Amino acid sequence: METLLEKETFASAEVNHGLTPERKIDFLRQMLRIRRFEQAALKQYQTSGQIGGFLHLYSGQEAVAIGTLSLRSEDDQVIAGYRTHGQALAMGMTMNECMAELFGKATGCSKGKGGSMHLFAPDKNYWGGHGVVAGHTPLGLGLAFALKYKGIKGCCLCYLGDGAVNQGVYQATLNLASLWSLPVIYIIENNQYSMGTSQERSSAYRDCLAARAEGYNIEWDRFNGEDIYEVRAKTWPAIQRAREESRPTVLEVATYRYYGHSVSDANAKKYRSPEEIDNYRKLHDPIQLWQKRLLDEGVMTEEQAAELDAAAAAEAAESVRFAGESPLPDKTDIFSDVYSEVDRQTPAGQTGKFFFND
Repeated sequence: METLLEKETFASAEVNHGLTPERKIDFLRQMLRIRRFEQAALKQYQTSGQIGGFLHLYSGQEAVAIGTLSLRSEDDQVIAGYRTHGQALAMGMTMNECMAELFGKATGCSKGKGGSMHLFAPDKNYWGGHGVVAGHTPLGLGLAFALKYKGIKGCCLCYLGDGAVNQGVYQATLNLASLWSLPVIYIIENNQYSMGTSQERSSAYRDCLAARAEGYNIEWDRFNGEDIYEVRAKTWPAIQRAREESRPTVLEVATYRYYGHSVSDANAKKYRSPEEIDNYRKLHDPIQLWQKRLLDEGVMTEEQAAELDAAAAAEAAESVRFAGESPLPDKTDIFSDVYSEVDRQTPAGQTGKFFFND
């Protein structure tokens, strides 16, 4: 547990020192938008039958997405797993296009074909949203490779859960990241449970999961994901290392999810006690902690905080209305957006033969 002195050290870190009151308030606004969006989605999933498939909620982890992504530049690339509403909204996606995607509507960001796990915004350097556990980690490596190949001083932020670290493809990816010296940052959002199994019962480790990076000669760090100041202060060195040295980093962020693995997780309060969940909600909620911080700093008033929350709730309600009134995808569109080459009728798409430049 950090002491008060350590918390103040994070607040006064160079990367946080220049934050304006407006920027700090915007962090709260963004976290409230994520929370309210998911509350609206959860209600629709449970009562309206408008949302099918899986719904992996991010509630409780908002400071991780907002804190890390607040440091990105226009050249940085972002990719995530299936618990991805937080990153999607933090990257600038609208609630309307995200909610419509959850509803399976044509106005969704993936034209209603992806659902909760496949939110994409390539125009914002956001590459999803992937349902296969750890399956996106080599794609993050590829994004980093492209940056280095093109001589662009950016990095790839690749988010994964604690359960994904045990997948072989992730280990293979770490090997190549170090071997090729690529600017990728793997951010393990450790919410302590791999589906319904605790970390202690699912993963073998000495000190923490990030320490496995030592075997690949990769720098790593572990920190608390409740406080935006700490998240930014601890993430910034990794971003500098990627941009300036083209070296990878593994970051493990301690966080917690309030709901089950997905909304259909019927045992969410059996493999962990209700008391444990309530304790995190009352004492470790990132939104409440950040709001208190801003109130203590005199940056904002309780009235302003209430207005931000009301605006986020109204925006979420509007996204439900938009999604509900949007059309379903046309049945004839089922074969499009499968292969880009086929859609664009390139020679490769027409012949099945791919040609690469020397």
